[in-house]
Amino acid sequence: MDKTTRIVLADDHSLVRDGIRALLEEDDNYMVIGEVSNGKEAVQMVLDKNPDLLIIDIRMPEMNGIEAVEELKKHSSPTKCIILSMHDSEEYILKSVNAGASGYLLKDTGKSEFLKAISTVEQGGKYFSGDISNVLVNNLLSQGQAKQESKPKTKNGSNSFGITSKELQILELVLSGLTNKQISEKLQKSKRTVETHRFNLMRKMGVNNLMDLARKAQEYKLI
Repeated sequence: MDKTTRIVLADDHSLVRDGIRALLEEDDNYMVIGEVSNGKEAVQMVLDKNPDLLIIDIRMPEMNGIEAVEELKKHSSPTKCIILSMHDSEEYILKSVNAGASGYLLKDTGKSEFLKAISTVEQGGKYFSGDISNVLVNNLLSQGQAKQESKPKTKNGSNSFGITSKELQILELVLSGLTNKQISEKLQKSKRTVETHRFNLMRKMGVNNLMDLARKAQEYKLI
């Protein structure tokens, strides 16, 4: 990273904040510039200090994490937000995304994934851990299917991107929720071969995460 990422922590349990701060402060690229214990305080601190990132618990007094993210969005705050939660329910996940969160992590997430999520979001991407990504993809696909059922069928758009039949097969398996390892076993191909097809597929479609891949595949009726 070229600069220190300034972070605000919002959680009503001081032990949780202490743990996250200790983890972050092991890396000179991160600086915790403030801590709060409820959603209203989080909104005010973000507006006052304009941090790069807000890491906020979903369940807090006065204003929950989702409401706080929505409020910051109303103020056009440039601060990126990651929701932390003990819950992997579809309702919470979708509400968080719709509120404007750039990430959603469960509180039992490991250190390496936690830091990867922060780095991804700080650089402008979105990060949702594996099971959560599947919830989002399935929701996108079900929405797209409902729209397609009300429209006349159109020609498959895979040639718009120069996608090969093998890449299209990989696309269908990825969006069905299979991992690279599971796909390699299903197709009896090496994991490296599957990873190469997947990389080429995402490059051709101009996307860099699973959510955008699902959205674009639905938009161009590739599946």
